[in-house]
Amino acid sequence: MNRAVVAIPDRRIEALASIYQPPKITSASLEVVDIPGLTSGSTAGDGRGAKLLAYLKDVDALLHVVRCFEDESVPFAYTTIDPARDVETIDLEMMVADSQTLDNKINRLAKKARTDADVARQVADCQKVKDALDEGIPARRQNLTPEEFANIRECNLVSLKPVLYVANIKSMEDISNRHMKALRGIANGEGAETVPVCGRDEAEISRLDTADQPEFLAALGLEESSMERLLRAGNRMLGLVNFFTAGEKEVHVWTCHQGDKAPVAAGKIHTDMEEGFIRMEVIRCDDLIELGSEAAVAKVGRQRVEGRTYEVQDGDVVVVLFNPS
Repeated sequence: MNRAVVAIPDRRIEALASIYQPPKITSASLEVVDIPGLTSGSTAGDGRGAKLLAYLKDVDALLHVVRCFEDESVPFAYTTIDPARDVETIDLEMMVADSQTLDNKINRLAKKARTDADVARQVADCQKVKDALDEGIPARRQNLTPEEFANIRECNLVSLKPVLYVANIKSMEDISNRHMKALRGIANGEGAETVPVCGRDEAEISRLDTADQPEFLAALGLEESSMERLLRAGNRMLGLVNFFTAGEKEVHVWTCHQGDKAPVAAGKIHTDMEEGFIRMEVIRCDDLIELGSEAAVAKVGRQRVEGRTYEVQDGDVVVVLFNPS
């Protein structure tokens, strides 16, 4: 099991840095936990798979890497390439572990449920979800009601977490092969995204100077690397938006959830800003890049002052006014 903190690429950072020329730039980031692939039956009892899945209990979402290319010279756990089988194998292992987790909660609350209606409701909801898991339906596909979700929340079910499918391909020619189509069909069926990633090309890109990367990508028919698309897709899956603070000292990318009000977003910068929030001055990053300075944006009337009910948008460049505690 490995952990890594990965910076989320955002080309707006470079544009803002060219305006302010700060000595420091801070990107948004995602923490990624990598576990080896699970095999059928590996989560039974106290097996290795059960221990690996335990690492995923507290993550917000899953990136499922699925092989989508043919090449006998590249080792693989199976003799055939079948994305549907591989997705089902992982889902089944997650469901086995989740079913046991729910069973433990049901048994723990069984006695109290006989005399407490609220606890009885919890047990019933847990049993409903468990029954569906035992029928082969991951929790994320069960269309749970808010009440059902609340009653199983403490269980941190792995099969309830949203999934982003990463198609492992050998070359960009594999994007339209039958394995990619099969994986996209699975993802579309649950409203998920699929991002193809060619490890060989990404290795080449990582070795190039930043200035040379666009030419290499253009030769592949791409505007950005697979890693950039993957990380941005992860942001979308988690419902995150990036906003900025920018000045002569630093350009900093901050992250909040889509729909977060201005005080909550300000709290990502510093807790005092949320507690003592007064107002937020907002400029759209695109306007700032287009016009070249805050003064130019203000001159054409595109700078705004927002209050406590404002929902921070992706690409906002903000200044927070607050009463220090």
